[in-house]
Amino acid sequence: MSYHWNSRTSLLLGNERLDYLSDCHVLVVGLGGVGAYAAELICRAGIGKMTIVDADVVNESNINRQLPSLHSTLGKNKAEVVGNRLLDINPELQLSVLNEFLQDERTEELILSTPFHFIVDAIDTLSPKIFLIYHAMYNKIPIISSMGAGAKVDPSKVKIADISETINCGLARSVRKRLRHKNVRRGVPVVFSTELPNSGAIIDVDTEAYKRTTAGTVSYMPAIFGCYLASYVIRNL
Repeated sequence: MSYHWNSRTSLLLGNERLDYLSDCHVLVVGLGGVGAYAAELICRAGIGKMTIVDADVVNESNINRQLPSLHSTLGKNKAEVVGNRLLDINPELQLSVLNEFLQDERTEELILSTPFHFIVDAIDTLSPKIFLIYHAMYNKIPIISSMGAGAKVDPSKVKIADISETINCGLARSVRKRLRHKNVRRGVPVVFSTELPNSGAIIDVDTEAYKRTTAGTVSYMPAIFGCYLASYVIRNL
């Protein structure tokens, strides 16, 4: 007996739901430690259309945690590496690959360019993150956002909750503050960890645009955040 590549998914969800997923279009912005895992798992679940966005290239410090990061991919565009991987999983996937840094008016232009069924925010810089969340909400496009996976090690503390219910996460605190300035206090589902961060694993940086600090990370935590993002998208669709 032969099986289609997603026959196990069909066995679990049923053909009708799988057919629906194949007609859905998901936007994933940010393809680092969290976003690349989310994108791959969404693809493997049978989503038929995807747009992926990232302007970064693979560097050696990414190898400890990021799916597209190998010694053989150093210096390559993350969006292109992830895009090739997604098409190798599902050659019939309708895929748009955007090798760009999404910000300001370009954000709204993109999310209104086609009917997206869901948006995954895996951006790790604050200003473009807020812009994406706000305009997704303003335009009533479902979105789920990843908070900080750095400086944390306990998978059992990872949760999905409304942004208003987040604790022990510096990024979530900053997102809440910025969104309040836009009169948004709740209604944004996020993946976050209740674990207290290891303060010794966070250092100041002045070499990256839009980032004041960087945090130590372990291989599995960003991947777990990506799993949670993907599960929320698929279950809600």
